[in-house]
Amino acid sequence: MTTYDWIVVGNGLAGAALSYELARQGFSVLVLEQHRQPSSATRYSYGGIPYWSGTTAITRQLCLEGIERHRILSSELDRDTQFRELDLLLTIPKGEDPAVIAPRYEKFAIPPQLVSAAAAHDLEPKLNPDAIEGALTVRHGHVHPSALTTAYNHALLQLGGTIQIAAVADLVRVGDRITGVVAEGQPYRAGKVAIANGAASRSLLKTCGIPVPLYYSHAELIETPPVDFQIRCLLMSASLKRSDLESQASRPEIDQLWDQPGHEVAPPILDAGVIQFQDNSLRMGQISRALTSLEPHVNAAQSQADLRTANSALIPALNGVPGAWSRCLVSFTRDGLPLVGPLGGIEGIHIFSGFTSPFALLPPIATRFAQWLGGKSDPIIEQMRPDRFTHQFEKSGD
Repeated sequence: MTTYDWIVVGNGLAGAALSYELARQGFSVLVLEQHRQPSSATRYSYGGIPYWSGTTAITRQLCLEGIERHRILSSELDRDTQFRELDLLLTIPKGEDPAVIAPRYEKFAIPPQLVSAAAAHDLEPKLNPDAIEGALTVRHGHVHPSALTTAYNHALLQLGGTIQIAAVADLVRVGDRITGVVAEGQPYRAGKVAIANGAASRSLLKTCGIPVPLYYSHAELIETPPVDFQIRCLLMSASLKRSDLESQASRPEIDQLWDQPGHEVAPPILDAGVIQFQDNSLRMGQISRALTSLEPHVNAAQSQADLRTANSALIPALNGVPGAWSRCLVSFTRDGLPLVGPLGGIEGIHIFSGFTSPFALLPPIATRFAQWLGGKSDPIIEQMRPDRFTHQFEKSGD
C-alpha cells in the first residue's frame, strides 16, 4: 500500500489549491473527493475576487497577493481560469440613504466610489435605475470557479499528484497520531492529512472526536443556461446581510447547537446578486440560512420565487429566464479568518477550511501554508491556527 506524504480530503477550491501547492513543495499528494462533480461552495460560487476589500494589515496583504497570483495562474497552471477584471456594482436599495451606507466602505483598502443611480445605469445598461438610490463601484477580479479548480487539478497531476473519487468516512488514529483515512471501506496511509472539505469538515472531524469552531450557512441560488443578452458588471447589494448572519450563528454560547441537527441559529437573509460568466450563463443569488442540518428541507419553489423577484427588480431582463435552483454549504469562522494548521494536539492532522472571500484569500494562503509546512516560518499562517480559539471554544462547551 502506498504511503503518501499528504492526503487532502476535499477537492473544492481549498483542496485543489492546497494539494497543488504541497506538490510544488515536493510532497507526494493524494486528493480524495466524494463526488466527481462536487456540489460545493466552489461549484456554485460567483467567482468574485474582492481584492479591494482588505480591512486589516493581514487581509490587505493577502488581497494584494491574491490578485497578483490570479494574474499569472492561467500561465502557471497551463489552463485558462477565465480570469478577468470587471466593475462591481454594490447597489443601494430603494429607501436607504447613500450618505449613510457609503461611509461603511471607507475602511477598505480601495474604497468603492459612490455613484448615482443614473451613473450606475451607464456602467450596467441592464440595471433598472428606478430600483436603487445609487451604487458603490470598484474594480473587481473574477474567475470561473470550476475552471480554476480544474486548472489546479491539472497542474497537480502534472507534478505527479493523484486524485481519487472516494468518500472519506473516518480517520485512522493510532494513539495521538493520525496515520491516514478510510474511504469506501479502504484504508489510505499518509504521513499527514489535511481536511479541506469546507462545511463538511466539522462533522467529519467531530466523528473522530476532534471538535473545531467551524460553521456553515446554506446558500441558495439560481443557475441559468446561456442567455442572449449581456450583463457587464457583477451586481451585489451594498447592504449585505450575510456578515450579520455569520456573527449571530457563530456566537460561542450556541456552539453546541451546531452538533445537534434541526436548529436554525439565525434568521435567513436574502442578498440579491447577479454574475454572468463568459459562456453567457448566469448565477443569481442568494438566500443564506443558518441551519445546523447538513441537508435540511427547505421550500425550493418559494426560495426560487424570492430570488427571482429580488433580482428581476434590479435587472428586468432576468424576468422569465429559465434556470435551476441549487444550494450549497458555505463555511465560515467566528473572526473571518480561516482555520489553517494543526488540530488539538493530535499529530498528523491539519485543517484548511472556513475561508471568507476564498477567491481573494485562498490562493496566497495555500502557497504560504504549503511553504510553512515545508519549514518556512510565516507569521500570517501562525495567526490562522485553529488553537487561537482554544480557550474560547472550550469555555463554550462547559
